[in-house]
Amino acid sequence: MNPRIVLLIIGGLLGVLALCMCFPAMVDGSQNNPDWKVFMISAGVTAVVAGTLLFGNLGIEPSFTTRDGFVMTCLAWVILPAFASMPFMFSEANMTFTDAYFEAMSGLTTTGSTVIVGLNELAPGLLLWRGILQWIGGIGIVVMAISVLPLMRVGGMQLFKVEAFDVSSSDRSGAIAIAAIISAIYLGMTVLCGAALYGAGMKPLEATVHAMTTIATGGFSTSDSSVGHFDSASIDVIITFGMIAGGIPFLLYAKALRGDLGAIFRDSQVQGYLALLFAAIMSVTAWLVFLKEFSTEYALRKAAFTVTSIMTGTGYTSGDFSLWGTFPVGLLFFLMFVGGCAGSTACGMKVFRFQILFSASHTILRRMIYPSGVFVPHYNKKAISEDIVSSVMGFVFLFAITYGLLAIALMGAGLDLVTALSSAATAISNVGPGLGPIVGPAGTFHDIDSTAKWLLSAGMLIGRLEVYSVYVIFLPIFWRR
Repeated sequence: MNPRIVLLIIGGLLGVLALCMCFPAMVDGSQNNPDWKVFMISAGVTAVVAGTLLFGNLGIEPSFTTRDGFVMTCLAWVILPAFASMPFMFSEANMTFTDAYFEAMSGLTTTGSTVIVGLNELAPGLLLWRGILQWIGGIGIVVMAISVLPLMRVGGMQLFKVEAFDVSSSDRSGAIAIAAIISAIYLGMTVLCGAALYGAGMKPLEATVHAMTTIATGGFSTSDSSVGHFDSASIDVIITFGMIAGGIPFLLYAKALRGDLGAIFRDSQVQGYLALLFAAIMSVTAWLVFLKEFSTEYALRKAAFTVTSIMTGTGYTSGDFSLWGTFPVGLLFFLMFVGGCAGSTACGMKVFRFQILFSASHTILRRMIYPSGVFVPHYNKKAISEDIVSSVMGFVFLFAITYGLLAIALMGAGLDLVTALSSAATAISNVGPGLGPIVGPAGTFHDIDSTAKWLLSAGMLIGRLEVYSVYVIFLPIFWRR
């Protein structure tokens, strides 16, 4: 292992974080809010640490091994929230370190769970900071999904390996080009979404924050009532389409821009993602129309918004969906685990893994009928190896075990059964809202025990880093020469 390259990269990430802190400082300064000093001091401290790591490790060979990739990925998502939590602790929000770290982890992992009560009265700098955290967390996840996880063969992600992102390659021009294109697309989508929300009636700060957290499928809002605060059909529609777009692989957008306009809709993962979204939306709409007597237009709007928000892991709410009845709540609970597409900002287990498991199960059933037959599972019209199938099955097993253990640990920390089960699901799937009177769509995580908050922070980290990336560093064999 080469720790210097790991520290060099983390130093660069901290430098980006320090730069981002300057934007909330400018917003607070323009409105004479004293919190601008907090952001500038936090930026200064972060920049000093970043500079120390950068200049102390310059001149080393800019390549690292798979082992370095695992360590760097885990350390980055542990260290960055610690520095990102400083504005929450020392500003007028006056949070404890536990609450501040929880909020920062929720932001950078694009989970969307919050411990803040009174968002409507929160300083504009802090509202923007929450949006920025989710925005940079979203682009970080996209880059990691197409550059790091495929090389580390995490849970079947090797299917999406992009040769230009091979970190061991001496030619990085291709990697830089792809990263630049994806970043430009991400920024462009955010700007378009923000402009649309501003035109639909949001104030500039509100439009900026919601655009950032919509494309990042993060879910941090500027109001305790989330998007329901605006009670606007046009805003609901804009955000719904923004969340759907955020759940599609960004590499496919890059292919479309390069001339392959049909790349997005030819992809079987996108087809499955959109088909499942459509089926779930229509099912919930029918339930609301026939059993809850909603008007068709209103039911479709609320169902589309809520289903998309939960499945993509955004976590916005436009009302208390827990009051809709058992079927919609049960369906939404299942969709928490499904998530969006690999290579997008969406959370959950990802659609492609369910498609691979279905194909593998279908192959096994056919072999039972025709023992001498030769059947091979397929994904995206291509045969997939047993190595990929076993990797996906291992991921699903570890994901399920982690969910169960986290839920049990939360019950040990004092949470009731429903709250523990839903909180564990929303943490490991990086969704945001849970179920029950405490952490439900209309609640926050403010009143739960500190131990539970640290457990949930760990759950957010494990879920966002695709489980394997965290657990592998605890194996003794990982550290052997």
